[in-house]
Amino acid sequence: MTLVQLRHFVVLAELGAFVQASKALYLTQPALTRSIQALEEELGGRLFDRLGRRIALTPFGHEVLQRARRLVADAEALKQTGKGLHEGLIGSLRVGLSSGPGALLSTPLMLHMAEHHPRLQLQISRGNTGVLIDALRGQLLDAVVVDVRSVRPSADLQIAQAFELGAGFLVRPDHPLVQRGRSVTIDEVLAYPVASTPLSDEVARLLIGRYGPQANPDDMVTLRCDETLSIVEVARLSHAIVLTADAAANGLVRLDMTPPLEATARFGLVTLAQREEAPALRILREQLPCWIQGFSTRAAE
Repeated sequence: MTLVQLRHFVVLAELGAFVQASKALYLTQPALTRSIQALEEELGGRLFDRLGRRIALTPFGHEVLQRARRLVADAEALKQTGKGLHEGLIGSLRVGLSSGPGALLSTPLMLHMAEHHPRLQLQISRGNTGVLIDALRGQLLDAVVVDVRSVRPSADLQIAQAFELGAGFLVRPDHPLVQRGRSVTIDEVLAYPVASTPLSDEVARLLIGRYGPQANPDDMVTLRCDETLSIVEVARLSHAIVLTADAAANGLVRLDMTPPLEATARFGLVTLAQREEAPALRILREQLPCWIQGFSTRAAE
């Protein structure tokens, strides 16, 4: 007994004639007849009474029909579920976002899923890069978007879709350093509290190389927090200076530094190299370039 035979039986019972059923199933009448006969033999009883050209369900056929309908419907639902999972339309997606990516991507990602994939379960985890990479390796996350400068090269990690966003020292528009109307030095910056998320060694070397030992983040940063949105809010409400990506600091302006900092934030999508990806990850891969382009455009305006 196969699902194909059960489907043949259900269609024949609903249409009540071999001619119509064979057309609906794209079968010849002899092929349909053989399928029904094989099913009857396996079930041990007649499903239909043949009344000339007409057929009618037997009492046994009526009982089998109810179960056959459920089995065929369940099989079709299972097929659609598999298709939906493969296309990323249903199921789940577990994404880790470090501080900068979290500030930029959390809302767009949730909004996109709510509008276009309402049946997909999205879980966003926030944390520093090290914690998120450990969760990825433990298969607690399907992917992470983090500062790739802080990710140690490893054969088990795969970095894709890396992108850069302009970054620098940012302040509120009415900050005293902005009101001077000229470029400012690192000494002038250090006269104010400096806020930042933990910075990679690469960024630390850039700062020291550009402005000297006094720009070492270990000494320069007086307000350190894992959450970009929190340090940006502090800069909005005070004269603190925040070192972050321009796109993550809505409402702030970049200080014109001398010499210019010319820094970027470099984020990337990280997955496990040897693990089959969650189907829904395709959605994030497709949308990331659009979101990043939007952030870059708004930051440049």
